[in-house]
Amino acid sequence: MSKFKKKTSASQEIPTSALPDIIFMLLFFFMVTTVLRETEIKVEQKIPKATQLKKIERKSLVSYLYIGKPKQTEKFGGEAKIQANDVFIEPRDVLLWVSKEKDKLSEAERDKITIALKIDSEAKMGIVTDVQQKLRKANARKLMYNTLKLTNKDKSNSLL
Repeated sequence: MSKFKKKTSASQEIPTSALPDIIFMLLFFFMVTTVLRETEIKVEQKIPKATQLKKIERKSLVSYLYIGKPKQTEKFGGEAKIQANDVFIEPRDVLLWVSKEKDKLSEAERDKITIALKIDSEAKMGIVTDVQQKLRKANARKLMYNTLKLTNKDKSNSLL
């Protein structure tokens, strides 16, 4: 009869030949799934500061309007403009813009859309009022005004 011996020479090394493939697959995965900033801001933004702030719950329901003086004043003039996505629009075009933004959402979420206004602190109130009136006509009644957080240092400077 023959005797059987147990093999005890187990290799303790981890094979690393597939490691570059795994790294490149992860790299491609993150490159494909990462969302880059879609809008290039073309207006100057000196956002006012506030003390009572609230965070947004669902950012997918938020559409942004930027109001301020254009960065290229020689091309677009020195008056405040409205920027929606990557283009300048007039107050009369806000109705059409809101309907396009609502069309991007599902039927159940269309009434939950929030319009975030990023307004330059130097912008005149006339253009802001025009936009607010057009948003009312478009039935976009949830508005949000973007601000920066007021710190204690800012409070002490404003008292001087």
